[in-house]
Amino acid sequence: MRKTKRKKHTKTITKIVLFSGILIGGGIGIVTIMNCNVPEKRLMEYMKYIEKGEYEQMYAMLDQKKSSMNSKEEFIERNSKIYEGIEMSDLSITDITVKRQENGNAAVSYTTNMQTAAGNVEFTNDAVFSHDWTGYHLIWQDQLIFPELSATDKVQVTSEEAKRGDILDRNGRQLAGEGTASSVGIVPGRMENREDTIKKLAEYLGIGADEIEDKLKAGWVKADSFVPVATIPKIQEVDLLTVNPDKTVLEEKEKQDTLLKIPGIMLSDVKVRTYYLKEAASHLVGYVQAVTAEDLQEHKGEGYRTNSVIGKTGLETLYEKELKGTDGCEICIVDANGNKKSVIAYEPRKDGEDIHTTIDGDLQSTLYEQFKEDRGCSVALNPYTGEVLALVSTPSYDNNDFVRGMDNSQWSALNENEDRPLYNRFRQTWCPGSTFKPVIAAIGLKVGAFTANDDFGNEGLAWQKDSSWGDYTVTTLHDYEPVILKNALIYSDNIYFAKAALKIGADQLMQSLNQIGFNQELSFDIKMSESQYSNMDKIETEIQLADSGYGQGQILVNPLHLASIYTAFLNDGNMIKPYLHADGGSTSSEIWIKDAFSPQIVSEVMEGLEGVVNNPEGTGYGACREDIRLAGKTGTAELKATKEDTSGTEIGWFTVFTTDRDTKNPILLISMVENVKDIGGSGYVVEKDKAILDEYLGNE
Repeated sequence: MRKTKRKKHTKTITKIVLFSGILIGGGIGIVTIMNCNVPEKRLMEYMKYIEKGEYEQMYAMLDQKKSSMNSKEEFIERNSKIYEGIEMSDLSITDITVKRQENGNAAVSYTTNMQTAAGNVEFTNDAVFSHDWTGYHLIWQDQLIFPELSATDKVQVTSEEAKRGDILDRNGRQLAGEGTASSVGIVPGRMENREDTIKKLAEYLGIGADEIEDKLKAGWVKADSFVPVATIPKIQEVDLLTVNPDKTVLEEKEKQDTLLKIPGIMLSDVKVRTYYLKEAASHLVGYVQAVTAEDLQEHKGEGYRTNSVIGKTGLETLYEKELKGTDGCEICIVDANGNKKSVIAYEPRKDGEDIHTTIDGDLQSTLYEQFKEDRGCSVALNPYTGEVLALVSTPSYDNNDFVRGMDNSQWSALNENEDRPLYNRFRQTWCPGSTFKPVIAAIGLKVGAFTANDDFGNEGLAWQKDSSWGDYTVTTLHDYEPVILKNALIYSDNIYFAKAALKIGADQLMQSLNQIGFNQELSFDIKMSESQYSNMDKIETEIQLADSGYGQGQILVNPLHLASIYTAFLNDGNMIKPYLHADGGSTSSEIWIKDAFSPQIVSEVMEGLEGVVNNPEGTGYGACREDIRLAGKTGTAELKATKEDTSGTEIGWFTVFTTDRDTKNPILLISMVENVKDIGGSGYVVEKDKAILDEYLGNE
C-alpha cells in the first residue's frame, strides 16, 4: 500500500523552468533547445505538462517509434483518464539522478509526489530517454504513470460517500437527516404510448415534455433502464392509517396511484436529505443543494465532487464543515480480469458530525402553527442559560422542495409572493414600539435621570414639550394617576417615556444603548442585523429623541437582541449570551454584558412588567395565569409616512417570560407580527402567545 500521509510540497516544476529561463536570458526557443539537451530538464518539462493537463505537448516530447503507445489519440485517452480520474494535483518531482547510457541515451530516476482523491501519493520511478541530434526524447511506457502499471492494467478509483451529519434538537429529534423520497421515472421499454406517457408525467410534475425527452435520450439509457425524472415526497403508510389523514396526503396518494397505472411509469425509493419540521424550521435549518461549478471552484481541495451537496442557507451552511464529512476513496491497479494488483492510495470514509442544537422542536412547531398565516417572527430562549429554544419566521416554505427540486412555477410562486415566504424575519431589525419602554426605564434609572417614584404629571392623552414642536404631539391611550414608572409600564404610556428620553438626553441615551449591544454584532451563531437608534450616526432632534423613548423614531431592534436585553431583568442586571449549538450538552449560562443594570433597577422595572400581565388594567393581562407567574410587555409600533397618515401599518409585539427561576420550563418569548392594524393590535399577538405558553408550560 502506498503512503497516504498528507505533506506540503514545493512546486519545483515551475521554479526549475523559470530558473532555466533566467540563466539563459529569457528566449523561449532557447530554453526549449537547452532542455532538449538536458534529460532531467526534459523530465521536468514533461511533468509540468502533466499537471496542466496538456497531453498533446506531452506526446510531442516522446520518441514515438520506441514508445509503447501506438497513436496520439490512445496516448491522450490513457493519460487523461488516469490523471483526471484520480484528481491529481500539486505534482512535484524531487531526488533526480541522471544515469548516462550507451549512444547518448539516459535514464533519470526521481521521486514523484502528488495529491489525489485518496490523499497523498509518493513513489520512485525511472524515465528513459533516447538521444539524437535534436536532443532527448522520452521513451514512454505505462510504468511512467505508476511503476506497477502495465499496458493491460487499469487504474480504478472507488469512492464511498460519507454520511452527512444530522441536525438535532435538544431532545435528539432530527431537524435534518437522511430520509426517503420517491424517484418517479420511466422505463422506456415498457411504454405503450410514448407521447401520451411523457405528456401525462409532464403534467403531473409541472415540467415540459421536452425536458423528459432529453432525459430519455441520454447515451446510457436502454430499454430496461429506469430513467429518473424527478424526486417527489414519499407517501408513508403510517400517514394514511391515522384517524384523520391529511387531505393533501390523500390527494397526493390518489395522484400517484393514477400515475402508476400508466405503463412505463415507476416509483423508486431514494435516500435524500430530509427536513422533518418542514415550513416550521426552514429559515433556521436551511437546506442543501447539489454543488455548482462555482462551488467546486470556491471550495477546491475540500473534498467536493460533482455529485456532492453543500449547505446553502441556515444551519446547513453555518455548520457545513462539521456536517459534510469526508468521502472514502481507494485508488488501485487492477489487471485485465479485474483482479486487484496493488493499492496506490486509500483514504477511509469519515462521516460528518451531528450538530446538537438547543432548539425545542415541539415549541418551534407550535409557534409556527400559531403564526403561519402572519408576516412575523418569534424567538424563545431560556432566560437563565441563554439556550435558544425557537427561531421562527412566517410565512415560510418547505425546505424539502429545494432538495427534491422545484419546477419554474413553484419557484416563481415563492419569489413573487407578496408575503415573501423566503424572507428570514428573525434575522432582521424592527421598530420595537412599547416593548422598548422597559429598556428606556432601566437606562433612565441607571443614569439618574429620574427615580421610579417620580411623578411626571398627568398630561391627558396628548402632549408636546413646547411650541417649538409645531403641531407635533405625543399621544397615549390611557389617563391614570399617579404617573410613576410602575403605572407607566402597566398602561404603556407614550407620554411618560417620551419625557423619560428627554430627561436622559440624546448623548447619554446613545452611549447607554451602545453599552448594551446597539450598533454592534450580536454574539450569536447566526449573523443577525445590528440594532440601531438612528439611521445616521446619532439622534439628531428633540422629537426623534422623544419618539425613541417609546420605541419609535428610528429605533430598530433585532428580536433576539431584545430578548437578550430582557434577560437582564431575570439575572440581577446581567445580559445573558444566547446560544444555539449545544456543545457537549452543557446548559450553563454565559454573561454577554455584565452589570447592564443594577439589581435595584431590575427590581423597580420588574414591578411594572409583572403588572403588565397580572394587573387587570395591564395591556398583557390576556396572558395571565394563576399557576405560573408571568411578566412582560406589549408593543404596537406605527409605521406611517406622516403624522396624519391613516394608511400606515402597525407592528404588534408581545414579550413575555416566566419570573421564577425554579419554573419547570422557564421561557422568555418574543413574538412580532408585521401588520396588526384592524385585527386587535398587540392583543392579537398576546392571544396567540397565550395559546403557545399554555401548551409549552402545561399545568405545574
